[in-house]
Amino acid sequence: MTQFLFELSFWLAAPVWLLMIFAPGWGPTARIAGSPLTVVPVLLVYLALAVPVFPELWTAVSSPDLGTFRELTALADGAGAVWAQVIAWDLLIGQWMYLEGRRLGIPALLMGPLLVLTVLLSPFGLLVFLGLRAVRSRHPAREEPSAATSGARP
Repeated sequence: MTQFLFELSFWLAAPVWLLMIFAPGWGPTARIAGSPLTVVPVLLVYLALAVPVFPELWTAVSSPDLGTFRELTALADGAGAVWAQVIAWDLLIGQWMYLEGRRLGIPALLMGPLLVLTVLLSPFGLLVFLGLRAVRSRHPAREEPSAATSGARP
């Protein structure tokens, strides 16, 4: 059961990642990415894995040191719970990056690979995005005149 829940945590998050990467301009993508509720199914998996090892989990977080954390992750449910927590928080980070990228006008062709990097190695992806965001915030993209305001016909 633990192996199933471990894998399930990723597959519950995958549809949101796929939408942000492959369908960034599709109307429902922004609504879905804008909801923090996307992580609730993953957090339910986390709870299913964390409850059986709650004493060990509590020990690891209430007086953290490498040894107690290692003991927690040596347990299948403990490692699975940590994985599900990582998946949930990575998804929230990815959703924020997606929304912030759209707000700043960062092209989807740049954000897509950056989101893939974030799925795989979120600290690297987040650091690169924060650098890009800092540059983009100082030098916002020029807005192209729309067909309606320029008088052009479609």
